[in-house]
Amino acid sequence: MYTPTTRLLTILELLQSRGSISGPELAEKLEVEVRSVRRYITMLRDLGIPVDSEPGRYGAYVLRPGFRLPPLMLTKPEMLAIVLGLVTMRKLGLTGTLGIESATAKIERILPAELSEQARALQEMLALDIRPARLPAAEALVAQLSLAAYQHRPIWLEYVNYDQRISERQVDVYGLAYHVGQWYAVGYCHLRQDLRVFRLDRIQNIALLEGEFEPPQDFNALQHVWQSLATVPNTYRVEVLLLTTLADAQARVSPNLAVLEEVSTGVMMRNYVDDLNAIARFLAGVGCRFRVLHPPELRDELRRLARMIVESVGEDEG
Repeated sequence: MYTPTTRLLTILELLQSRGSISGPELAEKLEVEVRSVRRYITMLRDLGIPVDSEPGRYGAYVLRPGFRLPPLMLTKPEMLAIVLGLVTMRKLGLTGTLGIESATAKIERILPAELSEQARALQEMLALDIRPARLPAAEALVAQLSLAAYQHRPIWLEYVNYDQRISERQVDVYGLAYHVGQWYAVGYCHLRQDLRVFRLDRIQNIALLEGEFEPPQDFNALQHVWQSLATVPNTYRVEVLLLTTLADAQARVSPNLAVLEEVSTGVMMRNYVDDLNAIARFLAGVGCRFRVLHPPELRDELRRLARMIVESVGEDEG
């Protein structure tokens, strides 16, 4: 609910961020009549803030060129949103040059007593289901890669491969993703001439290159990371036919566990694993009928698990 003070602050914020805004638009945002907007504009002018009017049927309000507003006071929900964001960033391992700790300390110093206690409560009592980063990401690297992706600028990097060899790559970064304690960059690798996933902790050097690239439309970096991890070659290649619909299978199988493909007889689930016991336990609880196509060792593991479950249940007493 708006108060006269919050309406004045909202007008200031809109004028500073938008540059020009009409009276009817302000009235709609503030939930008042247009004549009330004119009254608030007069109040701002009386406070010495140079708000000019542009001609037109409804007119528009602008701040006089060259005028700089002091920082606006944040509302209680805005302050708590910032603190919550800082808590989340710390959990993700971003605790260095971005100044999370110093930013949190500065915010706490200016908060009123009741908000300061709420901010401390968020930091100390809030449990987030986010696996901490195995290695803290370099904030400068996250920022550089994000900017390169946003500006569609290619990059050069030195990358440590899985066999510890260093290779030089030119990459068109399409996006960044954080998944299960690890940061990834996804983009087109000119060396491999294909889409690749790069772990940020393996990037040693980076440089922004001249030129631009055209990224694919609506590219989802996290979705690609999920699919890539699910299809990394491992000890066993698993193929299981789920006897259900694609929508139901997607609700039961995490995208980072396996790749799902709709076929005429159901949904094919494919992935690679090094632990058949783990995938057997997953299938036992998947909640739909299925047929194991590959590997045959998985059928043996499921039979062993089934016997153990039956033995654990035992026979009814009496």
